[in-house]
Amino acid sequence: MRFFEQQDRARGRTRQLLLLFALAVVVLVLAINAALALSWRLVTPGFSGYPAYFFLVNTVMTLVFVVGGWWLETSSLEGGGEKLARRAGAREAWPASRFDEQKLCNIAAELAIAASMTPPQVMVLDRVASINAFATGWDEEDSVIAVTRGALDGLSRDELQGLVAHELSHIREGDTRINMRLAGMVFGLEMIFNLGARMCERGDDDRRSALALPGLAIMAAGFMGWVAGRALKAAVARQREFLADARAVQFTRSKDGLGGVLRKVAGGQGGGTTRGFHPAVQHMLLVGQQAGAHWLDSHPPLADRIRRIYGRAMPTLTTGSVSDELAPTRPGAML
Repeated sequence: MRFFEQQDRARGRTRQLLLLFALAVVVLVLAINAALALSWRLVTPGFSGYPAYFFLVNTVMTLVFVVGGWWLETSSLEGGGEKLARRAGAREAWPASRFDEQKLCNIAAELAIAASMTPPQVMVLDRVASINAFATGWDEEDSVIAVTRGALDGLSRDELQGLVAHELSHIREGDTRINMRLAGMVFGLEMIFNLGARMCERGDDDRRSALALPGLAIMAAGFMGWVAGRALKAAVARQREFLADARAVQFTRSKDGLGGVLRKVAGGQGGGTTRGFHPAVQHMLLVGQQAGAHWLDSHPPLADRIRRIYGRAMPTLTTGSVSDELAPTRPGAML
């Protein structure tokens, strides 16, 4: 795997998608101004012009919704990454009394030193039997890596290194901040749609008010902005997963670490599902829902990630298999 080339490509595509997201917000502002201007003309008898600051007020109010949504969403992380991890059902690791958790903490400390990072707090999701993990926190000082019981029980030390290296990359690259800010802006776009819907509601006399026409325009513009925002947010998240995969190979200097994790999940080791995870962390997981490629998915298909790591399709693995190219594999489809 040419991991530096893969990283540069993922970062470049992320920048392009973020610019498209900003452009989508600009287009939304213009669409709402145009829709409200048309509505004003239609509902104003003897139209003779727009009120003072008409377009400025429309623009400011639209941006208030977008920025306000960002603020509401990101405020959920107040109190740090540990607070969010505990909300998702994680507890602190117990290295003094459990060997597998001591191994996990050692791996996290070793990789943090190798990456010149502050070691993250290590936590465990005891009630999750699938192979998965997530990282959260605004920065390195606030960072948390949470690993499922299924990963501790089903992965070798090299595979755990690949998994932890992937999550460290998310922390190093600031992916939590990017995801939460984009999620907040998408929430703001949804609030614009909801505002339009409220304006179109019938009153107590079962009749719609004069606000229904501009409300319909706002609702249509808000819906288009929300769909575009969700699609771009998901596309950014997929590129950050590719970037974290490439960084994990760089940190560990091994394709078979993270590659073995993904091949075991693909082999049916309880991965490929977000059931049992708190909604606030589902987009942060190592492996997301794998029902099939979709333009709103936050994770790329496993087959694509494995192919990028190895440079070709690879067979799946089962728990207990050695994660290298000569390992015995479960009969099944090539990825």
